[in-house]
Amino acid sequence: MDERTSTDEVIWRLIKGDGPLVATAVHDGHDSREEVIRHYALDDLARLREEDPFTGEWTQIAPTRIIGTHSRFEVDLNRPRDKAVYRVPADAWGLQVWQDDPPEEIFARSLATYDSFYATMHKLFSEYSESGGKFVVYDLHTYNHRRAGPDGPEADAAHNPQVNIGTGTLDRTRWAPIIDTLIEELHKYDFPGGRLDVRENVKFRGGNWPRWIHEQFPESGCAIAIEFKKFFMDEWSGEPNRQLVNAIGDALRSTTPAVLAVLRELH
Repeated sequence: MDERTSTDEVIWRLIKGDGPLVATAVHDGHDSREEVIRHYALDDLARLREEDPFTGEWTQIAPTRIIGTHSRFEVDLNRPRDKAVYRVPADAWGLQVWQDDPPEEIFARSLATYDSFYATMHKLFSEYSESGGKFVVYDLHTYNHRRAGPDGPEADAAHNPQVNIGTGTLDRTRWAPIIDTLIEELHKYDFPGGRLDVRENVKFRGGNWPRWIHEQFPESGCAIAIEFKKFFMDEWSGEPNRQLVNAIGDALRSTTPAVLAVLRELH
């Protein structure tokens, strides 16, 4: 079922299912409120480059799914509240987001949806925690690796793995069996073109969204930031390689039986 917020415009979808596995794609969205769009200096394609297309599709691996529907340029659900709206280029990879100075009321309405999102998520995860159960969150993201331009070189693979597992916001000792199992299962999946390069905390360590889960639910919640390099698409045109997009979904799905088995042992 979809769960609605109390705000006028919903910026996420929540599909609630059974079981302790949750998949989230908070940067999948590309929509924005009309009052926000009027102030953008960036066009659709420029915004899409910094969003995480196809992550919402990959959440189908889990019974409970949380998918952002609005652009991170409207409000970023993976940043602390005081950084959740991009005001200056330094907040947005040096990009000039706004063609003018939007009225403060616009930012306030964006932050109201941010607050509503986190209030709804607290209610959701409290249901797991209050029942004494543990839950695992696959926090799905993508990242760019051709920032020098469409014809520029790829970023050095030594520092840009195909899959970055971000565990910097959780208690590694407590959740080691889950993390190690996820990495092992992803690495051994028979991926087109060869095994995936899966490494931990090389490029990213996890953002505010998993950090918040661990702060609020330290005993019960294990949120792992899973970042896929955009090797499965042209990050400048937005054109996907559907074989690789589908294969990533299959690879993620292949990890869930073993991860859930370990979670049951921990429980």
